[in-house]
Amino acid sequence: MAMTLAEIRAKLQANENRGKGDRPQGDNAIYAHWNIPENTSARIRFLPDADPKNNFFWVERAMIRLPFAGIKGQADSKPVTVQVPCMEMWGEACPILAEVRPWFKDPNLEEMGRKYWKKKSYLFQGYVRENPIGDDKTPENPIRRFIISPQIFNLITNALKDPDMENLPTDYQGGSDFNIKKTSKGGYADYNTSGFARKESALSAEEADAIEQYGLFNLADFLPKKPGETEIQVLKEMFEASVDGQPYDPDRWANYFKPSGFKSGEGSTGDEAAAPAARPAATPKPAAPAAAPQPWEDDAAEAAEAPVVTPAAKPASSQKAEDILAMIRNRQK
Repeated sequence: MAMTLAEIRAKLQANENRGKGDRPQGDNAIYAHWNIPENTSARIRFLPDADPKNNFFWVERAMIRLPFAGIKGQADSKPVTVQVPCMEMWGEACPILAEVRPWFKDPNLEEMGRKYWKKKSYLFQGYVRENPIGDDKTPENPIRRFIISPQIFNLITNALKDPDMENLPTDYQGGSDFNIKKTSKGGYADYNTSGFARKESALSAEEADAIEQYGLFNLADFLPKKPGETEIQVLKEMFEASVDGQPYDPDRWANYFKPSGFKSGEGSTGDEAAAPAARPAATPKPAAPAAAPQPWEDDAAEAAEAPVVTPAAKPASSQKAEDILAMIRNRQK
């Protein structure tokens, strides 16, 4: 029997939902542990990744920040930063890091090198068992995602290497909770006293039921879309423009990578558009625009180590891209 129009629509909607990885959109699944009060701790329980091919219970994200002096076509625009994925996240050579890596051999370029070096963060999932954030509400699906900074991640991996840890922390029966403890050091948030609980514990019946009901997240679904050939060309172009002190040009790049909060239609139009020669090489089938940013792409991980009292920002370097490249090449001779 042929399906009715209503049945066809329902089937198409179901397929579309599956294509989205069945992950909630716009919810508060990300637990902002960096918002816990100072001198308190949050007790969390990590869970495995749904992806059986992932040997770990986390995924690594590597992003590169590209600062721009403003937005082209906006007379009073403020400096903006665009986060772009580092190709090393997929085990491939990154054109930006290939350019930046030699900078660390020259003391005059080290600061600039750190500015454009990849920033790592790690995505985990699990339960929040003790929550000191008073206004945080547990979502309908109580399985939360955690954006873990390198400081906390090192504590986790060091503990995993300890022979005294007999079971994986994610074991449903014999796993261990992790206590995120927030203090301060030198005016900055510090988490070095965080660590796994000494006693093992089993998941509660409610926690086990939630896994059965909602399932675990496939953590890789929350990584940025892997750039194709066209996007890689755009990455190179944006990097050179950033180092050269140029403004962000939405006509050239907004279909691929945008500053956080940027809306289409802002910036230059008409005669202000970039010259065709500056655009990436045309391809018969241009790659689709980059996927919409995930919630954890807005510098959330770095908020975990943000200063309690923000130091004065250093002035941006005024060196041009060609000056830097010339310095590097001269040293290589």
